[in-house]
Amino acid sequence: MEPTQLFELVIAMFLAIIALHYAARRLGLPPSVALLAGGALLAFVPGLPAITVDPGLVLVIFLPPLLMDGAWSIALARLRRHMIGIASLAVGAVLFTCAIVAMTTHLFFPSLPWAACAALGAIVSPPDAVSARAVLERVRLPRRLQILLEGESLLNDASGLVLFRFAVAAAATGTFSAVEAVGDFFELALGGAVVGLVVGATWVKLVRRLGDEYLIIAATVLLAWISYLLGELLHVSGVIATVTTGLIASWHQHTVLSAAMRMRGTSFWTVMIFLMEAAVFTLIGLSLRDVVERGGGFATVIATMGLPMLAILVTLVIARFAWVFGSDLVIGFCAAFGLKRVQPIGAGGAVVLGWAGVRGVVTLALALSLPETFPGRDFILVTSFALILGTVLVQGTTLGRVIAWARLAEPPSERARLTMSQAEAAMAQAQLGIVQNLAYDAEGKLIHPQLLERYQRRATAIVDYAARTEHYMPALHAHFDVVLEAVAAGRRELIRLHRAGEIDDETLHELERDLDLEELSAISAKA
Repeated sequence: MEPTQLFELVIAMFLAIIALHYAARRLGLPPSVALLAGGALLAFVPGLPAITVDPGLVLVIFLPPLLMDGAWSIALARLRRHMIGIASLAVGAVLFTCAIVAMTTHLFFPSLPWAACAALGAIVSPPDAVSARAVLERVRLPRRLQILLEGESLLNDASGLVLFRFAVAAAATGTFSAVEAVGDFFELALGGAVVGLVVGATWVKLVRRLGDEYLIIAATVLLAWISYLLGELLHVSGVIATVTTGLIASWHQHTVLSAAMRMRGTSFWTVMIFLMEAAVFTLIGLSLRDVVERGGGFATVIATMGLPMLAILVTLVIARFAWVFGSDLVIGFCAAFGLKRVQPIGAGGAVVLGWAGVRGVVTLALALSLPETFPGRDFILVTSFALILGTVLVQGTTLGRVIAWARLAEPPSERARLTMSQAEAAMAQAQLGIVQNLAYDAEGKLIHPQLLERYQRRATAIVDYAARTEHYMPALHAHFDVVLEAVAAGRRELIRLHRAGEIDDETLHELERDLDLEELSAISAKA
């Protein structure tokens, strides 16, 4: 394919992404489902060249920024509090699922080496970070379940990648050492954490010295790829390196980034992540043609592989449920004997957590990266794609209904000690204290009376609102509805003045920015 044709195809793909995303919104479907199905249909459009996905390139391009985005936005305090549960899912559930899937595969194909069966288990065992984000964006979960799923999606790829590498090596050499595998896993994870720590600390120091906001935004965007590539170059876990870097950057971004950097950087980053997530699902769909052709066509695939693929899909789901419910029973048993540091999530929470294991880009990329001579490669590749399709189409579309059925409640231990209104009141008191000190000159003369009065009035109003939030809520919404109407009127007048030639472009942009900030503030206050 000519370079120009490739570029045209990329542009066409992004246009298709916008159309499919819009269609999903109108139809009430998860965008991941529409993008996956749309990509699969586009793959068989006559005249469209076959899309061959380079697995190594896909992982390097898409995985680091998506992991960084998850680490950047995750709640660090809850991550630390629930690290035991996250580790259970990211390591324990992956190992357990890998073993169960390997046994099921060997049951259907006794001639297939155990290493090849384990490779399939390692490929499909970790739920995907991209797929998890796409599903969780459309549902509302209690904080504990949210952090368990987010933390699992950040860390389980490292477990799956390590298992996959050992399975491939075992198939090539015919030897496998469990002790060596465990030791190498901890070595890779620890090495990745050290690399991430160094890269994150370097970023913090660099941001404080650069000074230019566009250079800082560019350096922050590159941070994900730098940490991932450096980790892989040093033969440690690039996934852990990227996640560690993201956690450090997330912790320090509130103190090293200015308001303008955060607003502009967040806007750019949000659009980039949106396009990347959408492109991942579309590329998975587009790869269907190549996967089916490798399997000998739809008829051959269904006739020879349909039953084993369905059995492995069911096994995959059952294994996750078994691990989640088993872990919750162990936690409940420990709590009954006084070990109450970790509380069980209950049957409803376990059902939701078990049903949320959606597979995606990492599964497909690992399957495609198998050597051409690997035993059972075509079956592994077709099965991996079928599991992605099945989990996204079935679990991704029904997770919202499962959550509604479970009627989950937020436990008191997961609620913040202060509400947003109470936090605003504390901020207002701190601001008032500073203004009271600076409102007088050295001789004690009041030099900023209006400013002092403004902050006193604001602090009094916010404290009163925090104490009687429900009472003020209807009036508050009506108040900000008027503010938004006023902003809209100001915007219309500003544009009229510019179109009439009364003001120049600089004035337009400055006043428009003020209106934008006022509008965002009003929308946030109403939420």
